Amino acid sequence: MMKTNFKKPELMSPIKDWASLEACKKYCDAVYFGVEDLNLRARSDAIKIFELKPFAEECHKNKIKAYLTINSVIYDVDIKRAEKLVEKAKISGIDAVIIWDPAVIEIARKWKMPFIISTQANVSNIDTIKFYKNLGAGRVVLARELSLEQIRKIKREVKNIEIEAFVHGAMCVAISGRCILSSYLFGKSSNCGSCAQPCRKEWFLTDEDGNSFASEGKYFLNAKDLCMIEFVPELIESGIDSFKIEGRRRDPKYIETTARCYREAIDSYFDKTFSDEKVKKWKKELINVYNRGFSTGFYFGEPGKEGISYNQADNISRYKKELIGNIKHCYPKAGAISLDLKHIGVKIGDKIIIEGAKTFIEQEISSIEVENKKVKKALKGQEVAILVNGTVANGDKVFIIKKR
Repeated sequence: MMKTNFKKPELMSPIKDWASLEACKKYCDAVYFGVEDLNLRARSDAIKIFELKPFAEECHKNKIKAYLTINSVIYDVDIKRAEKLVEKAKISGIDAVIIWDPAVIEIARKWKMPFIISTQANVSNIDTIKFYKNLGAGRVVLARELSLEQIRKIKREVKNIEIEAFVHGAMCVAISGRCILSSYLFGKSSNCGSCAQPCRKEWFLTDEDGNSFASEGKYFLNAKDLCMIEFVPELIESGIDSFKIEGRRRDPKYIETTARCYREAIDSYFDKTFSDEKVKKWKKELINVYNRGFSTGFYFGEPGKEGISYNQADNISRYKKELIGNIKHCYPKAGAISLDLKHIGVKIGDKIIIEGAKTFIEQEISSIEVENKKVKKALKGQEVAILVNGTVANGDKVFIIKKR
């Protein structure tokens, strides 16, 4: 029988935009996000600096903590912007900043801003954790390259500082993401938020005479994604304080699914209903959103060959989203919308996703009207009215979910 006298860990979801928050707000305890720059997902972030206060307020209204990442490489020209960002975070009520650069740590200390040490610091030992604790850090994000046994030892020996660890999402082929390949090949620095992901491309081994060598596959730098859903009990019992999901570039569907599955897994452990049957269900759902294949990373030793997806790069999910069209008119009293089927037809029972600046709804089509007449299906090019299960806005995108 599982013990349940352990602390329930925080579940932290990645945030790309306001719609991402809408997708995960029922499941997570905290979110982490960046703004336009000075973070490692500079291309994905739609939260603006002037939105920090309302965003934090929305998080707190839903009893969610908001963590702002300022974890890129910081050059001299970035110091003033970093200070303005920390100041703005403090004034806006952000719960903590995720940082690692000593200059930014000093700025956070100056503003009495709670801070978390980013995985970019590659924290891998007890003495380093104590060093950051003495600087005032409330938490450290451990390097992904640590084993579960190493984490257990850290939790036994280090007190009065929280430990955060990744439990799901992309794995970098470089240690703690400190890669220069993208910068070297494409002039886009992964350490400044602009990774072009050359590790996900096809690579060929040749000698100086042009002779090719056989390898395990074409994508031999393509690390599989981390997935620890079946080992949630072991993670809880190790004492990890915060379970972190990677994926600030992912769409709201990914963010909703990962948050919900890990929420259910954590809660199932504590109500003693965690089972192999549930694990199979969760893994099936996780496989159906963005993934590159799954491994357990370094938790049970070095991943080796089984940690690389040699023959297929990028997303291997069984499902895809296809754009149907954009919402033309909203009818809140009727709980309905109208849209032009510009790209594909629909039928009763189709699964759809509605996404917008602050919208995320996933549902089945239960009713279709064409020219005020109820129909079972509608064709590309027609204007239709359908019922929706929530608040939407004109211009929101409507997608159909289809098997690949």
